[in-house]
Amino acid sequence: MARSWRLHPGMRVLPFYRRSLLGLFATLVGACLLALAARADEAAGQGVGSGIVIHGPEATLRDYCHEENGVLWLDLPGGSRFELVTATSDPAIANPGDGAFHPYQEAEVRAALHSVRFPLTKVSAEIFLLPYPRRRALESAAGPGLILLSPGVRPLSREHQHAELTHELGHVVQYALMPDTDVEGWTRYRKLRGIEDAALFSAASVHANRPHEIFAEDFRALFGDPLATYSGGVENPALTHPGAVPGLAGFLLELAGPVPLSARLLAAPNPARGAVRLSAPLGADATPRVVDLFDLAGRRLASLTPDVGGSEWVWRWDGRDEAGRVLPPGVCLARVRGVSGPAFRITQLP
Repeated sequence: MARSWRLHPGMRVLPFYRRSLLGLFATLVGACLLALAARADEAAGQGVGSGIVIHGPEATLRDYCHEENGVLWLDLPGGSRFELVTATSDPAIANPGDGAFHPYQEAEVRAALHSVRFPLTKVSAEIFLLPYPRRRALESAAGPGLILLSPGVRPLSREHQHAELTHELGHVVQYALMPDTDVEGWTRYRKLRGIEDAALFSAASVHANRPHEIFAEDFRALFGDPLATYSGGVENPALTHPGAVPGLAGFLLELAGPVPLSARLLAAPNPARGAVRLSAPLGADATPRVVDLFDLAGRRLASLTPDVGGSEWVWRWDGRDEAGRVLPPGVCLARVRGVSGPAFRITQLP
């Protein structure tokens, strides 16, 4: 079922996410795209076009909603139609919160997308930030090429927005890159994940035991930014954390096909003042790669050797050149040595 975690109606507080964590990646790594979900998805529309298209709450209300006989309807590309609940006093809302609906913030959704450590060049999706929840299912949902992010009855934290967007994106990725017809892929995944018992782990199981939900949580935990992964856990605590499952991150990266390591670089913070942390998924290539930093004239500024941090390569730069001098504000380019692909831009602020 392509929906996010079971939430108390109206509250939209993740039951297993309580703590707070700072962190935000801003990247310039090219186009990040989407697509994935699970069997029996409740957002059964089809995404239109390629790449990521985000429809903010105002645009969704203006372009995709209309009123009939006092009822507001959401009409999606592909023909799906949902009645929307427009008041927190409606009996469908068990907890009215502060009396208003609070949609996802478009800037936060974009930041979460740009921070995903997974090559999304083979998938696409439309993301709708709903101004009001759907009556039939109050929570967020995902379907093939489609993500619906439902508002809360109180302002949504950054952690919540990043975590839920990345989880739903995991559903979209699964539909696009490992659909249910991929028997070999699912057999390998179930074996890696230790969920081969179909009587315990199936689409009819409790939510945390559904293979599609486990996949989406693995995606979030392995490839989400620090805000998306701030809880440190996954929905099903009985399962081994995905970061501790040998070969799991590499298997998921294989689904995306060959992508240059340099195209998967992320930097935090970026722009920065001083120290920067560069990272890229470990993947199937376990060869340590040096990252060279250049100025815009092509002069090499510094060379960074990597460390392995969980399921990723990590390079750390203190903002200095090889002679130990603090570099002035400006833009430098990071390139993985021996790997083809575009250079990554890092901006140093005054």
